[in-house]
Amino acid sequence: MAQETISLSLEPRTIVGKSVKHLRKAGKVPAVIHDHGRPSIIVEGDRVTLLKVYQQAGKHHPISLTTNGVNYTVMIKTAEFEPRKHHLNHMVFNAVAADQMVEAEVPVQPKYSGDNESSPAEKAGLIVLNNIETIEVEALPKNLPDVIYYDGDKLIEIGDHIAVADLLVPENVTIKTDLTQAVATVYEPSALAAANDAVGGTEEETETESVESEETEETPSETKTES
Repeated sequence: MAQETISLSLEPRTIVGKSVKHLRKAGKVPAVIHDHGRPSIIVEGDRVTLLKVYQQAGKHHPISLTTNGVNYTVMIKTAEFEPRKHHLNHMVFNAVAADQMVEAEVPVQPKYSGDNESSPAEKAGLIVLNNIETIEVEALPKNLPDVIYYDGDKLIEIGDHIAVADLLVPENVTIKTDLTQAVATVYEPSALAAANDAVGGTEEETETESVESEETEETPSETKTES
């Protein structure tokens, strides 16, 4: 199946530093393109348009991005959201070459036989807990899948689980995530609350640390480039 083309046009940006708050009030989002060690390109775009592209592409689908008459193939590196209203605040793109192997986060989803929409375990009243939602892969941009599936029919009894090694990986795609890591696990309903507390708490802490790290890393980099 041919990979869907996602196109995006952004305007060169002249407003930098603290003045970008005026862009955001006008419904614009400041962004940066990192281009293979060359000087970063600062751009801006409509918030609604950029949010739609982010929802389509995530961090795994190449984007055909045009700015100032130049076309780049890029992938989204980070997308920063305002915490209270959850407005898109800032984006960072990485330019990639067609023959360059890239790493990306790809969503993981179950696949069932026939017309089934759930696993045998769920039909029996058990709970399937998703341990991870994405995995790290490496491939050429044209070979990056939008999703990687696993056989959901194999989840039948309490304790059954799908590991990364069990995923149905397309050709020319290499998994970078630990192959022994659990993707989905079958639990008894009474154990769900404890499992959610253990897994959910860890994920929230990791996500918070990741966001803080990204903001710390990106802001000085952009400021240096813009100055």
